[in-house]
Amino acid sequence: MAIQVGDTIPNCTLTYAPFNAENPDACALPQQIQTHSAFKGKKVVLFAVPGAFTPTCSEGHMPEYAQRVGEIKGKGVDVVACVATNDPFVMDAWGKTFGVKDSILMLSDANGEFGSAIGLINDGTKNRMGPLRLSRFAMVIDDLKVVYLGVEPVRGVTVSGASSVIAKL
Repeated sequence: MAIQVGDTIPNCTLTYAPFNAENPDACALPQQIQTHSAFKGKKVVLFAVPGAFTPTCSEGHMPEYAQRVGEIKGKGVDVVACVATNDPFVMDAWGKTFGVKDSILMLSDANGEFGSAIGLINDGTKNRMGPLRLSRFAMVIDDLKVVYLGVEPVRGVTVSGASSVIAKL
């Protein structure tokens, strides 16, 4: 069963390659975070994409977040994060194409641990995209509790887009 509003997010390990202002073109060594320690006591906007560099993700989902991250944080959000089942180097490179630097935390759930734990993982094999792909969704997390969850019912970006999330903040 998928996570619901009011639920506590599971404690899972995610990875990311930290942005390095001194060498912005290089990928740093991946670091691990635990969702509970990273998000406890914070207001977080977490949006998920099926895959970095894919058409809908790159044309319809990430651009609006990259453009409006300041507005989102201006509404009291401590962390804006994007998660996909791509590896942390791909997530880092994708973030760089949008110039997000460290304004959006580019998280990797490469083993699908988080997506499986929240029940929002899909099998991408029929589309030749590998067995684990996250559903397209956005959630607002306040001190580990889900206060908004928008899962896309079909291809496209509506309830998981930055505009929808901003309206819920």
